Amino acid sequence: RKRRSVRGCIVDAQLSVLNLVIIKKGEQEIPGLTDRVVPRRLGPKRANKIRKLFNLSKEDDVRQFVIRRPLPVKEGKKPKSKAPKIQRLVTPQRLQRRRRLMAEKRKRVQKNREDSAEYHKLLAKRAKESREKRQELLAKRRRQSSIRESKSEK
Repeated sequence: RKRRSVRGCIVDAQLSVLNLVIIKKGEQEIPGLTDRVVPRRLGPKRANKIRKLFNLSKEDDVRQFVIRRPLPVKEGKKPKSKAPKIQRLVTPQRLQRRRRLMAEKRKRVQKNREDSAEYHKLLAKRAKESREKRQELLAKRRRQSSIRESKSEK
């Protein structure tokens, strides 16, 4: 297999297609390439890019400005057109979903806080009980040792 490259400019008769980009335009037009202007087939799909194209503000409705593509008309039918589904469009549904997620998050934080407080209370109670038990045990030992000492003195 013969090696070929475009970066290294090895271009010969074995290549069937060359994909090139015109960087600098010369004095004459290239027939069939630079002498005609082909319009873009598709318009922007993202809401903010549509806003940028038509200089819209955030309050304007982007759905009215989406670029529609007319479909070929069939005989006896109404003319139809296609439009892209606008992405990143802030709808009432999205706002509602966001409100719900934030409310759930707040509820979760509140619940964690309450559970944590309850758990710390329980820990404090157990620590206090264990402290009291230990104090009792030490007091009992002291009493017994003092009784033993008093018996040994007599």
